[in-house]
Amino acid sequence: QVQVVESGGGLVQAGGSLRLSCAASGIHFRIDAVTWGRQAPGEQRDMIASINSRGTTNYADSVKGRFTISRDNVRNTVYLQMNSLKPEDTAIYYCRVEGTDQRTRYEYWGQGTQVTVSS
Repeated sequence: QVQVVESGGGLVQAGGSLRLSCAASGIHFRIDAVTWGRQAPGEQRDMIASINSRGTTNYADSVKGRFTISRDNVRNTVYLQMNSLKPEDTAIYYCRVEGTDQRTRYEYWGQGTQVTVSS
C-alpha cells in the first residue's frame, strides 16, 4: 500500500524558515516526479515546486529564490526548505508523488501539513 506522508509544518514568524518532508513508502513503480502544492483557505491548490527523476527542479514565481526542493533517494524522501517566509505562505502544504509502471500511471497525495506564518 502506497503512503505519502508530509511533516515539518508549524507556526513560524515572518522571515523565518521551515523544512517540510515528504516520505513515500510502499512504492512499487518508478517515481517520475514529486511536487509540492499548497492550498490556503478558500483558494485553489497551487503547485509551487517539483523535482523529477533527473533531478530537474521547477518553482512557482511566488516561491522562487526562497524555497528549495531536494530529494534523498535512499530514504525515498523529498524536502522543501522554505526560507524568508511570509504571511501569504500560510497554507496546507501537500506532496504529490507521480510515477509509472509499464503502461499504468500512478498519482498519490499526502494528507498535508499546516504551515502558518505570523506577521
